[in-house]
Amino acid sequence: MFKKNHQKKIFIFTDGGSRGNPGPAALGVVIQDENGNLIKEYGEFLGEKTNNEAEYEAVIFALKKIKHLFGKKKIKEMEVAVKTDSELLTRQLNGEYKIENANLQSLFMKVWNLKIDFGEINFQHVAREKNKRADRLVNNILNSRLF
Repeated sequence: MFKKNHQKKIFIFTDGGSRGNPGPAALGVVIQDENGNLIKEYGEFLGEKTNNEAEYEAVIFALKKIKHLFGKKKIKEMEVAVKTDSELLTRQLNGEYKIENANLQSLFMKVWNLKIDFGEINFQHVAREKNKRADRLVNNILNSRLF
């Protein structure tokens, strides 16, 4: 398959975490271009969530931000790789695992509905070491909220 010259590849690293399960939760999102240059990064407090809910919220947040940053027309032409260290999230979003938790089912539907606006989008599991920056954003938010 040939890539169009104007097609741009974006890497999104997401992480979500909670202290306690459920407990105070936050998300971290790092957006990079195809050369690894930072475009934007975000950290946000989520309130009381489970760890898995926070992981989903991070992906939802990231997809909304990408759409806002680049616009609906451009994201149709982009290749977007969402990288997360949550194996459960990756496998659920790729259709490999069933989602039995009702809260996760509704979050999955939000991701699914956002996905429609994108051209090529894929979800990849990465080792925790490759997701340090997003993880640090989560921990910085939680540390600042809890102390």
